[in-house]
Amino acid sequence: MISIKSEQEIEYMKVAGKIAYDLLMSLKDIIKPGITTKEIDKYAYDFITSHDATPAFLDYEGYPASTCISINDMVVHGIPDDTKIKEGDIVSVDTGAIYKGYYSDTAYTYIVGRVDMKTEKLVRDTRKALYDGISKVKAGAKLNDVCKAIGEVAKRNGYGVFEVLTGHGVGKTLHEDPYIPNYNNHESEGIILKEGMTLAIEPMFSLGTKEVWLLPDDWGIITRDGSNAAHFEHTVLVTHDGYEILTGE
Repeated sequence: MISIKSEQEIEYMKVAGKIAYDLLMSLKDIIKPGITTKEIDKYAYDFITSHDATPAFLDYEGYPASTCISINDMVVHGIPDDTKIKEGDIVSVDTGAIYKGYYSDTAYTYIVGRVDMKTEKLVRDTRKALYDGISKVKAGAKLNDVCKAIGEVAKRNGYGVFEVLTGHGVGKTLHEDPYIPNYNNHESEGIILKEGMTLAIEPMFSLGTKEVWLLPDDWGIITRDGSNAAHFEHTVLVTHDGYEILTGE
């Protein structure tokens, strides 16, 4: 059952979304060579709590931090620690905020200094896939229109698409129905978007394989072939004639 949000619920989600968006944008000036992922996470915790919100990820199913910080071949769910960011890394930060009981969820991949052209293009194309998918959102559209648009970017460029990792609904909890795969699929063909649905759309692509390993900490997920991966995400509201990005400007 995919929930439809009321006007009041949407207003709470807009506040949660703006806090998370402003955090990710401010990290552009924070993520530099030498800073540790734990220091980035502390900054995020302080930022979210200073805006009268709660970090959405902290203690979620036992997760120990306010952000997931994933470097290079780590796709998602990297636990912040004493790892230092280096020149040439790509760093994906996934985070969210809870405001008056309502969640936002968003992610951004940062390029630290100079990287090779293939990696730079991967990051650019993954971000493009996010907006290509979002562009298909409107009441009456099939969810698979979103999935297919995302997958087409990967297909054209030969990227790996992680079938075990998907977008999802978001709102009263961090993860709600529906699942939102990043590729053309039959299940999403039968789901019709309705005004008031709120979706976390999040393409994740790699330069190589679609296969992943789960790290011994039971959180971090890395590419099996060690290829770099990128991740972008927005929380999006379905409107009568289109969409509104709740984790954007």
